[in-house]
Amino acid sequence: MRVDIKFCGMTREEDVALAVSLGAAYVGVVFAAGARQVSSMRAAGVLAAASGAAARVGVFVEQTDDEIARAAHDASLDIVQLHGGVTAGRVQALRRRLALPVWAAVRVRDATSLAAIAALDGVADGVLLDSFAEGRSGGTGTPFDWQLAAGAPRPRHALFIAAGGLNPDTVAMAVRVLSPGVVDVSSGVERAPGIKDHDRMRAFAAAVRHSTGEP
Repeated sequence: MRVDIKFCGMTREEDVALAVSLGAAYVGVVFAAGARQVSSMRAAGVLAAASGAAARVGVFVEQTDDEIARAAHDASLDIVQLHGGVTAGRVQALRRRLALPVWAAVRVRDATSLAAIAALDGVADGVLLDSFAEGRSGGTGTPFDWQLAAGAPRPRHALFIAAGGLNPDTVAMAVRVLSPGVVDVSSGVERAPGIKDHDRMRAFAAAVRHSTGEP
């Protein structure tokens, strides 16, 4: 089983360069307000090292579709990750407008929230499960109930991405329980918000490889 890695919340070029060297398939920047927020210009610089080596993902929460379109263009994004205002109709409209893949986040609060997986499957290019926290859109460092999510139908026509509270010590269990196509980490490999700990990045990548039997 192959599981790809996305290192998210990038704010420094050297962190992106290490992610690429570790074989990450995706690197992400955050346009939503918070400690990891970057401008479009800064995002373009941070993501430059990923060009041709890892897909560049932009994370959006409160932005309008016009703002998302401008940022996607200016930062040369490969994928848009939508964390706020997620509806099947909006995802479809963004995909048509941007001609880019769109990942849609489902914030796991209870069994009812998992119904959104089916609604987004085949509409979004990726369905990302993240932890729910009141007033927070991500980066909480807290895992959701993996066993609960494991009992829900998996996306059949979209990439399945697991996020929320992953770190070098927990990612192997998340892979075993959820069998995602991608694991997405941000705060779990940081020494400060937006500042990655390179030893923890290496440990995370090693833990993913070990969990899947990769050399």
